[in-house]
Amino acid sequence: MPFRATTRVTLGFILLALACLLLGDFEISAHDPWRSLGQLFLGLLQPDFTSVDSLGEALLRTVAFAFVGVGVGALAGMGLALLFHHWWVRTFSAFIRAIHELFWALIFLQSFGLHPVTGVLAIAIPYAGIFAKVYAEILDETDPLPAVVLPRRAGRLSRLVYARVSQAWPHLVSYTAYRLECGLRSSAVLGFVGMPTIGYHLMAAFAQGHYATVGALLLTFYVLIGTLRWWVRPKVLPFYLLVAPFLLGTGLPIMWSNVTRFFTEDIVPTPLKRGEGLEGLWEWFAQLFVNQALPGIWNTLLLTQLALVATGALALLLFPLISRHFTNRPGGVLGHVVLVVMRSTPEYMLAFILLQLWGPSMLPAVVALALHNGGIIAHLIGRRSNEILLRQDAPRGVNRYTFELVPRLYGPFLALLFYRWEIILRETAILGILGIATLGFYVDTAIQEIRFDRAMVLILITALINIGVDVLARRLRGRLRLRHGVNRQRC
Repeated sequence: MPFRATTRVTLGFILLALACLLLGDFEISAHDPWRSLGQLFLGLLQPDFTSVDSLGEALLRTVAFAFVGVGVGALAGMGLALLFHHWWVRTFSAFIRAIHELFWALIFLQSFGLHPVTGVLAIAIPYAGIFAKVYAEILDETDPLPAVVLPRRAGRLSRLVYARVSQAWPHLVSYTAYRLECGLRSSAVLGFVGMPTIGYHLMAAFAQGHYATVGALLLTFYVLIGTLRWWVRPKVLPFYLLVAPFLLGTGLPIMWSNVTRFFTEDIVPTPLKRGEGLEGLWEWFAQLFVNQALPGIWNTLLLTQLALVATGALALLLFPLISRHFTNRPGGVLGHVVLVVMRSTPEYMLAFILLQLWGPSMLPAVVALALHNGGIIAHLIGRRSNEILLRQDAPRGVNRYTFELVPRLYGPFLALLFYRWEIILRETAILGILGIATLGFYVDTAIQEIRFDRAMVLILITALINIGVDVLARRLRGRLRLRHGVNRQRC
Protein backbone atom coordinates (compact mmCIF):
# COMPACT_ATOMS: atom_id res chain seq x y z
CA MET A 1 0.00 0.00 0.00
CA PRO A 2 1.55 3.37 -1.00
CA PHE A 3 2.12 5.13 2.34
CA ARG A 4 2.36 8.67 1.00
CA ALA A 5 -0.76 8.32 -1.16
CA THR A 6 -2.71 6.87 1.76
CA THR A 7 -1.59 9.71 4.02
CA ARG A 8 -2.57 12.34 1.45
CA VAL A 9 -6.00 10.80 0.93
CA THR A 10 -6.60 10.52 4.69
CA LEU A 11 -5.59 14.12 5.34
CA GLY A 12 -7.67 15.28 2.38
CA PHE A 13 -10.80 13.57 3.74
CA ILE A 14 -10.20 14.98 7.24
CA LEU A 15 -9.69 18.54 5.96
CA LEU A 16 -12.78 18.26 3.77
CA ALA A 17 -14.79 17.07 6.77
CA LEU A 18 -13.56 20.02 8.86
CA ALA A 19 -14.67 22.39 6.11
CA CYS A 20 -18.08 20.68 6.04
CA LEU A 21 -18.28 21.04 9.81
CA LEU A 22 -18.14 24.82 9.42
CA LEU A 23 -20.91 24.78 6.81
CA GLY A 24 -23.35 22.42 8.53
CA ASP A 25 -26.12 22.99 11.06
CA PHE A 26 -25.35 21.21 14.35
CA GLU A 27 -27.45 23.15 16.82
CA ILE A 28 -29.26 21.27 19.60
CA SER A 29 -32.65 22.96 19.66
CA ALA A 30 -34.57 20.74 22.08
CA HIS A 31 -35.75 22.40 25.30
CA ASP A 32 -34.11 19.89 27.66
CA PRO A 33 -32.19 17.31 25.62
CA TRP A 34 -30.32 15.76 28.54
CA ARG A 35 -33.53 15.15 30.46
CA SER A 36 -35.01 13.41 27.41
CA LEU A 37 -31.85 11.35 26.98
CA GLY A 38 -32.01 10.36 30.65
CA GLN A 39 -35.63 9.29 30.23
CA LEU A 40 -34.65 7.10 27.30
CA PHE A 41 -31.89 5.38 29.29
CA LEU A 42 -34.30 4.92 32.18
CA GLY A 43 -36.73 3.33 29.74
CA LEU A 44 -34.00 0.91 28.65
CA LEU A 45 -33.26 0.04 32.29
CA GLN A 46 -36.94 -0.24 33.24
CA PRO A 47 -38.73 -1.40 30.07
CA ASP A 48 -42.47 -1.93 30.14
CA PHE A 49 -43.23 -4.89 27.92
CA THR A 50 -46.87 -5.01 28.98
CA SER A 51 -47.57 -1.58 27.49
CA VAL A 52 -46.78 -2.67 23.93
CA ASP A 53 -49.94 -3.61 22.09
CA SER A 54 -49.51 -6.63 19.81
CA LEU A 55 -45.75 -6.93 20.42
CA GLY A 56 -45.77 -10.57 19.32
CA GLU A 57 -47.62 -9.71 16.13
CA ALA A 58 -45.21 -6.85 15.36
CA LEU A 59 -42.25 -9.20 15.82
CA LEU A 60 -43.79 -11.83 13.57
CA ARG A 61 -44.48 -9.24 10.87
CA THR A 62 -40.92 -7.90 11.15
CA VAL A 63 -39.46 -11.39 10.76
CA ALA A 64 -41.91 -12.33 7.99
CA PHE A 65 -41.13 -9.29 5.84
CA ALA A 66 -37.40 -9.93 6.31
CA PHE A 67 -37.60 -13.61 5.33
CA VAL A 68 -39.86 -13.12 2.32
CA GLY A 69 -38.06 -9.98 1.09
CA VAL A 70 -34.59 -11.51 1.46
CA GLY A 71 -35.78 -14.82 -0.02
CA VAL A 72 -37.24 -13.20 -3.12
CA GLY A 73 -34.19 -10.93 -3.41
CA ALA A 74 -31.83 -13.92 -3.17
CA LEU A 75 -33.65 -15.84 -5.92
CA ALA A 76 -33.71 -12.81 -8.22
CA GLY A 77 -30.10 -12.00 -7.33
CA MET A 78 -28.92 -15.49 -8.26
CA GLY A 79 -30.64 -15.17 -11.62
CA LEU A 80 -28.93 -11.85 -12.23
CA ALA A 81 -25.59 -13.21 -10.98
CA LEU A 82 -25.61 -15.89 -13.70
CA LEU A 83 -25.90 -13.10 -16.29
CA PHE A 84 -23.58 -10.67 -14.51
CA HIS A 85 -21.01 -10.81 -17.30
CA HIS A 86 -23.40 -8.69 -19.42
CA TRP A 87 -22.88 -4.95 -18.94
CA TRP A 88 -26.60 -4.22 -18.89
CA VAL A 89 -27.12 -6.65 -16.01
CA ARG A 90 -24.31 -5.02 -14.02
CA THR A 91 -25.78 -1.57 -14.73
CA PHE A 92 -29.31 -2.66 -13.81
CA SER A 93 -28.10 -4.28 -10.57
CA ALA A 94 -26.11 -1.17 -9.62
CA PHE A 95 -29.16 1.01 -10.26
CA ILE A 96 -31.68 -0.96 -8.19
CA ARG A 97 -29.33 -1.35 -5.23
CA ALA A 98 -28.50 2.37 -5.30
CA ILE A 99 -32.10 3.22 -4.30
CA HIS A 100 -32.80 2.78 -0.59
CA GLU A 101 -35.51 0.40 0.66
CA LEU A 102 -37.54 3.32 2.03
CA PHE A 103 -37.53 5.05 -1.35
CA TRP A 104 -38.82 1.84 -2.92
CA ALA A 105 -41.45 1.65 -0.17
CA LEU A 106 -42.58 5.23 -0.86
CA ILE A 107 -42.91 4.40 -4.57
CA PHE A 108 -44.98 1.27 -4.03
CA LEU A 109 -47.13 2.87 -1.34
CA GLN A 110 -48.58 5.12 -4.02
CA SER A 111 -49.76 2.16 -6.07
CA PHE A 112 -50.22 -0.82 -3.72
CA GLY A 113 -50.93 1.09 -0.50
CA LEU A 114 -50.24 -0.54 2.89
CA HIS A 115 -50.28 -4.00 1.36
CA PRO A 116 -47.69 -6.71 2.16
CA VAL A 117 -46.54 -6.50 -1.47
CA THR A 118 -45.20 -3.00 -0.73
CA GLY A 119 -42.94 -4.20 2.09
CA VAL A 120 -41.75 -7.32 0.29
CA LEU A 121 -40.82 -5.47 -2.92
CA ALA A 122 -39.18 -2.62 -0.99
CA ILE A 123 -36.73 -5.12 0.52
CA ALA A 124 -36.46 -7.59 -2.36
CA ILE A 125 -35.59 -5.16 -5.18
CA PRO A 126 -32.47 -3.45 -3.71
CA TYR A 127 -31.37 -6.72 -2.13
CA ALA A 128 -31.58 -8.44 -5.53
CA GLY A 129 -29.03 -5.92 -6.83
CA ILE A 130 -26.74 -6.57 -3.87
CA PHE A 131 -27.10 -10.35 -4.10
CA ALA A 132 -26.39 -10.24 -7.84
CA LYS A 133 -23.03 -8.53 -7.35
CA VAL A 134 -21.88 -10.61 -4.37
CA TYR A 135 -23.14 -13.95 -5.70
CA ALA A 136 -21.35 -13.25 -8.98
CA GLU A 137 -18.11 -12.51 -7.08
CA ILE A 138 -18.46 -15.73 -5.06
CA LEU A 139 -19.07 -17.85 -8.16
CA ASP A 140 -16.16 -16.21 -10.00
CA GLU A 141 -13.81 -17.16 -7.14
CA THR A 142 -14.50 -20.90 -7.53
CA ASP A 143 -11.82 -23.24 -8.86
CA PRO A 144 -12.29 -23.71 -12.65
CA LEU A 145 -10.69 -27.20 -12.62
CA PRO A 146 -13.88 -29.20 -11.75
CA ALA A 147 -15.65 -27.75 -14.81
CA VAL A 148 -12.77 -28.93 -17.00
CA VAL A 149 -12.90 -32.55 -15.81
CA LEU A 150 -16.66 -32.91 -16.27
CA PRO A 151 -17.75 -35.01 -19.30
CA ARG A 152 -18.09 -33.04 -22.52
CA ARG A 153 -21.76 -33.95 -22.80
CA ALA A 154 -22.54 -32.25 -19.49
CA GLY A 155 -24.89 -29.34 -20.07
CA ARG A 156 -24.57 -25.78 -18.78
CA LEU A 157 -26.90 -26.43 -15.86
CA SER A 158 -24.91 -29.49 -14.76
CA ARG A 159 -21.64 -27.58 -15.00
CA LEU A 160 -23.11 -24.73 -12.98
CA VAL A 161 -24.51 -26.96 -10.23
CA TYR A 162 -21.71 -29.51 -9.90
CA ALA A 163 -18.66 -27.42 -10.76
CA ARG A 164 -19.44 -23.94 -9.36
CA VAL A 165 -22.43 -23.86 -7.03
CA SER A 166 -21.26 -26.95 -5.12
CA GLN A 167 -17.94 -25.23 -4.35
CA ALA A 168 -19.48 -21.87 -3.54
CA TRP A 169 -22.42 -23.22 -1.54
CA PRO A 170 -20.99 -22.60 1.99
CA HIS A 171 -20.10 -19.00 1.05
CA LEU A 172 -23.49 -18.43 -0.58
CA VAL A 173 -25.30 -19.69 2.52
CA SER A 174 -23.08 -17.67 4.86
CA TYR A 175 -23.63 -14.44 2.96
CA THR A 176 -27.39 -15.02 2.63
CA ALA A 177 -27.62 -15.52 6.39
CA TYR A 178 -25.73 -12.27 6.88
CA ARG A 179 -28.16 -10.45 4.57
CA LEU A 180 -31.03 -11.83 6.65
CA GLU A 181 -29.76 -9.81 9.62
CA CYS A 182 -29.73 -6.76 7.36
CA GLY A 183 -33.23 -7.67 6.20
CA LEU A 184 -34.50 -7.61 9.78
CA ARG A 185 -33.19 -4.06 10.16
CA SER A 186 -34.75 -3.02 6.86
CA SER A 187 -38.04 -4.64 7.85
CA ALA A 188 -38.10 -2.76 11.17
CA VAL A 189 -37.43 0.56 9.42
CA LEU A 190 -40.38 0.01 7.05
CA GLY A 191 -42.60 0.63 10.08
CA PHE A 192 -41.71 4.32 9.86
CA VAL A 193 -43.68 4.60 6.61
CA GLY A 194 -46.69 2.72 7.97
CA MET A 195 -45.91 -0.98 7.50
CA PRO A 196 -46.95 -3.02 10.59
CA THR A 197 -43.46 -3.88 11.83
CA ILE A 198 -41.72 -3.02 15.09
CA GLY A 199 -40.64 0.40 13.78
CA TYR A 200 -44.30 1.49 13.56
CA HIS A 201 -44.82 0.83 17.27
CA LEU A 202 -41.53 2.53 18.14
CA MET A 203 -42.56 5.67 16.29
CA ALA A 204 -45.96 5.70 18.02
CA ALA A 205 -44.42 5.21 21.47
CA PHE A 206 -42.00 8.10 20.96
CA ALA A 207 -44.79 10.36 19.73
CA GLN A 208 -46.66 9.70 22.99
CA GLY A 209 -43.55 10.07 25.18
CA HIS A 210 -43.74 6.48 26.48
CA TYR A 211 -40.01 5.87 27.02
CA ALA A 212 -40.55 2.62 28.93
CA THR A 213 -42.35 1.28 25.86
CA VAL A 214 -39.55 2.57 23.63
CA GLY A 215 -37.05 0.73 25.84
CA ALA A 216 -39.04 -2.47 25.64
CA LEU A 217 -39.23 -2.29 21.83
CA LEU A 218 -35.51 -1.54 21.44
CA LEU A 219 -34.46 -4.34 23.79
CA THR A 220 -36.77 -6.77 22.00
CA PHE A 221 -35.22 -5.82 18.67
CA TYR A 222 -31.67 -6.21 20.04
CA VAL A 223 -32.51 -9.67 21.37
CA LEU A 224 -34.04 -10.60 18.01
CA ILE A 225 -30.84 -9.62 16.17
CA GLY A 226 -28.45 -10.91 18.83
CA THR A 227 -30.00 -14.40 18.94
CA LEU A 228 -30.29 -14.78 15.17
CA ARG A 229 -27.58 -17.43 14.96
CA TRP A 230 -29.45 -19.63 17.45
CA TRP A 231 -32.98 -19.54 16.06
CA VAL A 232 -32.09 -19.43 12.35
CA ARG A 233 -30.56 -22.82 11.61
CA PRO A 234 -30.03 -24.28 8.13
CA LYS A 235 -32.30 -27.24 8.95
CA VAL A 236 -35.28 -25.06 9.93
CA LEU A 237 -34.71 -22.32 7.33
CA PRO A 238 -36.95 -23.97 4.68
CA PHE A 239 -39.74 -24.13 7.29
CA TYR A 240 -39.38 -20.40 8.01
CA LEU A 241 -39.46 -19.57 4.31
CA LEU A 242 -42.63 -21.61 3.82
CA VAL A 243 -44.43 -20.13 6.83
CA ALA A 244 -43.30 -16.48 6.47
CA PRO A 245 -45.63 -15.51 3.56
CA PHE A 246 -48.65 -16.49 5.68
CA LEU A 247 -47.51 -14.18 8.51
CA LEU A 248 -47.34 -11.02 6.38
CA GLY A 249 -50.97 -10.22 7.08
CA THR A 250 -53.44 -8.72 4.64
CA GLY A 251 -53.87 -5.15 3.57
CA LEU A 252 -56.55 -3.37 1.64
CA PRO A 253 -57.27 -4.94 -1.75
CA ILE A 254 -54.92 -3.71 -4.47
CA MET A 255 -56.62 -1.34 -6.89
CA TRP A 256 -54.89 -2.29 -10.12
CA SER A 257 -56.30 0.79 -11.81
CA ASN A 258 -54.27 2.88 -9.34
CA VAL A 259 -51.17 0.85 -10.13
CA THR A 260 -51.64 1.39 -13.86
CA ARG A 261 -52.33 5.10 -13.43
CA PHE A 262 -49.25 5.58 -11.23
CA PHE A 263 -46.82 4.02 -13.70
CA THR A 264 -48.40 5.42 -16.86
CA GLU A 265 -49.63 8.86 -15.77
CA ASP A 266 -48.57 10.01 -12.28
CA ILE A 267 -44.82 9.73 -12.83
CA VAL A 268 -44.91 11.30 -16.30
CA PRO A 269 -43.46 14.86 -16.07
CA THR A 270 -46.18 17.51 -15.99
CA PRO A 271 -44.97 19.41 -19.10
CA LEU A 272 -45.29 16.26 -21.21
CA LYS A 273 -48.84 15.66 -19.96
CA ARG A 274 -49.69 19.25 -20.87
CA GLY A 275 -48.16 18.89 -24.32
CA GLU A 276 -45.51 21.59 -23.71
CA GLY A 277 -42.81 19.63 -25.52
CA LEU A 278 -39.08 19.45 -24.83
CA GLU A 279 -38.74 23.18 -24.14
CA GLY A 280 -41.32 23.02 -21.35
CA LEU A 281 -39.75 19.82 -20.02
CA TRP A 282 -36.30 21.44 -19.87
CA GLU A 283 -37.62 24.50 -18.01
CA TRP A 284 -39.49 22.26 -15.55
CA PHE A 285 -36.38 20.15 -14.93
CA ALA A 286 -34.12 23.21 -14.57
CA GLN A 287 -36.37 24.71 -11.88
CA LEU A 288 -36.55 21.37 -10.05
CA PHE A 289 -32.78 20.93 -10.21
CA VAL A 290 -31.92 24.46 -9.01
CA ASN A 291 -34.58 24.77 -6.30
CA GLN A 292 -34.60 21.25 -4.88
CA ALA A 293 -32.06 18.83 -6.34
CA LEU A 294 -29.03 21.11 -5.98
CA PRO A 295 -29.64 22.03 -2.30
CA GLY A 296 -30.45 18.38 -1.59
CA ILE A 297 -27.27 17.16 -3.29
CA TRP A 298 -25.17 19.72 -1.40
CA ASN A 299 -26.56 18.75 2.01
CA THR A 300 -26.40 15.04 1.19
CA LEU A 301 -22.73 15.18 0.20
CA LEU A 302 -21.84 17.46 3.11
CA LEU A 303 -23.51 15.16 5.63
CA THR A 304 -22.02 12.06 4.00
CA GLN A 305 -18.48 13.45 4.25
CA LEU A 306 -18.88 14.28 7.93
CA ALA A 307 -20.45 10.91 8.70
CA LEU A 308 -17.71 9.07 6.77
CA VAL A 309 -14.87 10.65 8.74
CA ALA A 310 -16.75 10.31 12.03
CA THR A 311 -17.35 6.63 11.22
CA GLY A 312 -13.65 6.08 10.60
CA ALA A 313 -12.60 7.83 13.82
CA LEU A 314 -15.13 5.84 15.86
CA ALA A 315 -14.12 2.52 14.30
CA LEU A 316 -10.42 3.09 15.05
CA LEU A 317 -11.32 4.09 18.60
CA LEU A 318 -13.58 1.12 19.32
CA PHE A 319 -12.02 -1.91 17.62
CA PRO A 320 -9.82 -2.64 20.71
CA LEU A 321 -13.05 -3.48 22.58
CA ILE A 322 -13.07 -6.92 20.95
CA SER A 323 -9.36 -7.32 20.20
CA ARG A 324 -7.60 -10.01 22.22
CA HIS A 325 -4.52 -7.79 22.25
CA PHE A 326 -6.28 -5.30 24.55
CA THR A 327 -9.07 -7.09 26.45
CA ASN A 328 -9.54 -10.22 28.51
CA ARG A 329 -12.48 -12.58 28.00
CA PRO A 330 -15.07 -10.71 30.15
CA GLY A 331 -14.03 -7.39 28.61
CA GLY A 332 -14.25 -8.86 25.13
CA VAL A 333 -17.78 -10.12 25.79
CA LEU A 334 -18.84 -6.67 26.97
CA GLY A 335 -17.18 -5.11 23.92
CA HIS A 336 -19.07 -7.48 21.64
CA VAL A 337 -22.35 -6.48 23.28
CA VAL A 338 -21.59 -2.78 22.76
CA LEU A 339 -20.73 -3.27 19.08
CA VAL A 340 -23.74 -5.55 18.50
CA VAL A 341 -26.05 -2.84 19.84
CA MET A 342 -24.37 -0.21 17.67
CA ARG A 343 -24.43 -2.14 14.43
CA SER A 344 -27.86 -3.69 15.07
CA THR A 345 -29.63 -0.34 15.42
CA PRO A 346 -30.64 0.89 11.94
CA GLU A 347 -29.36 4.37 11.13
CA TYR A 348 -32.87 5.60 10.36
CA MET A 349 -34.23 4.35 13.69
CA LEU A 350 -31.32 5.84 15.62
CA ALA A 351 -31.58 9.17 13.79
CA PHE A 352 -35.31 9.27 14.55
CA ILE A 353 -34.61 8.76 18.27
CA LEU A 354 -31.88 11.41 18.37
CA LEU A 355 -34.04 13.90 16.49
CA GLN A 356 -36.71 13.51 19.16
CA LEU A 357 -34.10 14.12 21.86
CA TRP A 358 -32.00 16.92 20.30
CA GLY A 359 -34.27 18.59 17.78
CA PRO A 360 -33.91 18.93 13.98
CA SER A 361 -30.37 19.48 12.72
CA MET A 362 -27.56 17.55 11.03
CA LEU A 363 -26.12 16.42 14.38
CA PRO A 364 -28.53 13.49 14.97
CA ALA A 365 -27.92 12.24 11.43
CA VAL A 366 -24.11 12.36 11.73
CA VAL A 367 -24.15 10.63 15.13
CA ALA A 368 -26.59 7.95 13.94
CA LEU A 369 -24.59 7.18 10.80
CA ALA A 370 -21.28 7.15 12.68
CA LEU A 371 -22.55 4.87 15.47
CA HIS A 372 -24.05 2.26 13.15
CA ASN A 373 -21.31 2.15 10.52
CA GLY A 374 -18.53 2.65 13.07
CA GLY A 375 -19.85 -0.37 14.98
CA ILE A 376 -19.76 -2.50 11.82
CA ILE A 377 -16.22 -1.51 10.84
CA ALA A 378 -14.93 -1.76 14.43
CA HIS A 379 -16.34 -5.28 14.63
CA LEU A 380 -14.67 -6.37 11.38
CA ILE A 381 -11.33 -4.71 12.17
CA GLY A 382 -11.38 -6.09 15.71
CA ARG A 383 -11.83 -9.60 14.32
CA ARG A 384 -9.02 -8.93 11.84
CA SER A 385 -6.71 -7.81 14.66
CA ASN A 386 -7.22 -11.14 16.42
CA GLU A 387 -5.51 -12.86 13.48
CA ILE A 388 -2.31 -10.83 13.98
CA LEU A 389 0.49 -12.50 15.92
CA LEU A 390 2.70 -10.17 17.96
CA ARG A 391 6.21 -10.91 19.15
CA GLN A 392 6.66 -11.63 22.84
CA ASP A 393 8.43 -8.34 23.56
CA ALA A 394 5.79 -6.25 21.75
CA PRO A 395 4.88 -3.02 23.55
CA ARG A 396 1.62 -2.72 25.47
CA GLY A 397 -1.08 -0.13 25.89
CA VAL A 398 -1.04 2.94 23.68
CA ASN A 399 2.25 1.96 22.01
CA ARG A 400 0.85 -1.43 21.02
CA TYR A 401 -2.18 0.29 19.52
CA THR A 402 -0.24 3.05 17.75
CA PHE A 403 2.87 1.27 16.49
CA GLU A 404 1.95 -2.41 16.24
CA LEU A 405 -1.70 -2.83 15.28
CA VAL A 406 -2.99 0.32 13.59
CA PRO A 407 -0.26 0.36 10.90
CA ARG A 408 -1.06 -3.27 10.02
CA LEU A 409 -4.82 -2.74 10.07
CA TYR A 410 -4.96 0.65 8.36
CA GLY A 411 -5.13 -0.72 4.82
CA PRO A 412 -8.10 -3.06 5.50
CA PHE A 413 -9.68 -0.29 7.59
CA LEU A 414 -9.51 2.25 4.74
CA ALA A 415 -10.84 -0.31 2.26
CA LEU A 416 -13.84 -1.02 4.48
CA LEU A 417 -14.43 2.69 5.03
CA PHE A 418 -14.43 3.40 1.30
CA TYR A 419 -16.66 0.38 0.83
CA ARG A 420 -19.19 1.83 3.32
CA TRP A 421 -19.03 5.25 1.63
CA GLU A 422 -21.75 4.48 -0.89
CA ILE A 423 -23.91 2.87 1.84
CA ILE A 424 -23.55 5.94 4.07
CA LEU A 425 -24.62 8.11 1.13
CA ARG A 426 -27.75 5.97 0.63
CA GLU A 427 -28.67 6.35 4.28
CA THR A 428 -27.89 10.08 4.31
CA ALA A 429 -30.29 10.68 1.44
CA ILE A 430 -33.12 8.74 3.08
CA LEU A 431 -32.71 10.55 6.42
CA GLY A 432 -34.26 13.55 4.70
CA ILE A 433 -37.66 11.96 5.34
CA LEU A 434 -37.09 12.84 9.01
CA GLY A 435 -36.81 16.54 8.16
CA ILE A 436 -33.10 16.98 7.41
CA ALA A 437 -32.73 18.84 4.10
CA THR A 438 -31.04 16.05 2.15
CA LEU A 439 -32.46 14.64 -1.09
CA GLY A 440 -34.91 12.49 0.85
CA PHE A 441 -36.55 15.60 2.29
CA TYR A 442 -37.43 16.88 -1.17
CA VAL A 443 -38.56 13.41 -2.30
CA ASP A 444 -40.89 13.12 0.71
CA THR A 445 -42.19 16.66 0.18
CA ALA A 446 -42.96 15.94 -3.48
CA ILE A 447 -44.86 12.77 -2.54
CA GLN A 448 -46.88 14.59 0.13
CA GLU A 449 -47.78 17.23 -2.47
CA ILE A 450 -48.82 14.40 -4.86
CA ARG A 451 -46.14 15.44 -7.36
CA PHE A 452 -44.87 11.99 -8.14
CA ASP A 453 -43.09 13.09 -11.30
CA ARG A 454 -40.80 15.33 -9.24
CA ALA A 455 -40.27 12.58 -6.67
CA MET A 456 -39.19 10.07 -9.31
CA VAL A 457 -36.69 12.51 -10.86
CA LEU A 458 -35.18 13.23 -7.43
CA ILE A 459 -34.96 9.50 -6.66
CA LEU A 460 -33.19 8.93 -9.99
CA ILE A 461 -30.72 11.71 -9.16
CA THR A 462 -30.08 10.05 -5.80
CA ALA A 463 -29.38 6.72 -7.52
CA LEU A 464 -26.96 8.31 -10.00
CA ILE A 465 -25.01 10.04 -7.20
CA ASN A 466 -24.81 6.74 -5.35
CA ILE A 467 -23.44 4.99 -8.41
CA GLY A 468 -20.91 7.80 -8.91
CA VAL A 469 -19.66 7.58 -5.33
CA ASP A 470 -19.43 3.78 -5.60
CA VAL A 471 -17.28 4.13 -8.75
CA LEU A 472 -15.06 6.75 -7.06
CA ALA A 473 -14.61 4.56 -3.99
CA ARG A 474 -13.64 1.54 -6.11
CA ARG A 475 -11.08 3.62 -7.99
CA LEU A 476 -9.59 4.91 -4.75
CA ARG A 477 -9.33 1.36 -3.40
CA GLY A 478 -7.64 0.28 -6.62
CA ARG A 479 -5.26 3.24 -6.71
CA LEU A 480 -4.23 2.75 -3.10
CA ARG A 481 -4.02 -1.02 -3.65
CA LEU A 482 -6.34 -1.68 -0.75
CA ARG A 483 -7.44 -5.25 -0.09
CA HIS A 484 -9.64 -5.94 2.90
CA GLY A 485 -10.68 -9.58 2.45
CA VAL A 486 -14.22 -8.95 3.76
CA ASN A 487 -15.75 -7.61 0.58
CA ARG A 488 -19.02 -9.44 1.20
CA GLN A 489 -19.90 -7.61 4.38
CA ARG A 490 -22.40 -5.29 2.70
CA CYS A 491 -25.17 -3.93 4.85
